[in-house]
Amino acid sequence: MNQEREKKETEDQDKLAEEWAAALGDQEDPQEDLAEVDQQSEEEAEDDNLADEWAKALAAEEEEKIKDEKTQQSISAQSKEPQFKDMTAEAKKKPEGTKRDLEFILDIPLTVTAQLGSTQLLINELLQLGQGSVIELNKLAGEPLEIHVNGKLVARGEAVVINEKFGVRLTDIISPIERIKQLG
Repeated sequence: MNQEREKKETEDQDKLAEEWAAALGDQEDPQEDLAEVDQQSEEEAEDDNLADEWAKALAAEEEEKIKDEKTQQSISAQSKEPQFKDMTAEAKKKPEGTKRDLEFILDIPLTVTAQLGSTQLLINELLQLGQGSVIELNKLAGEPLEIHVNGKLVARGEAVVINEKFGVRLTDIISPIERIKQLG
């Protein structure tokens, strides 16, 4: 066992001696040290150049962002609240060429009806009507007839006979406000 231990100690000492020799050998060759330093300096210089390029690119990007923000701020500063012209006076003015526009609509046909009265019947009652039957209307005798234009009440009047034909004499024209109320 002692021999093995001595052998192991010898090996350990040899290894230690080799390590010391290698370490001392490295120090003895200053040219190798300078080459390593030069290589490290070149790598550091390349890293510094790359870092400088990145810094320049980032700075250019920041400048571009700042320019865009300033442009947006100047555009928003130039914009104003919209101002609308008061068109009330112009709308009240009588437009030129009104007569010509009215002539255009004068040729539109309308259906005019005079209504004596109305009532509601059941189908059974309607089927029982015959010649000589009398239908009671909702109007009293002497009440004015209603004049409708395209189904809308526009006037009231009384029945007259002219040259053996019936006609209506207008006694009351519905005001525009009442006509608008009837539309609703």
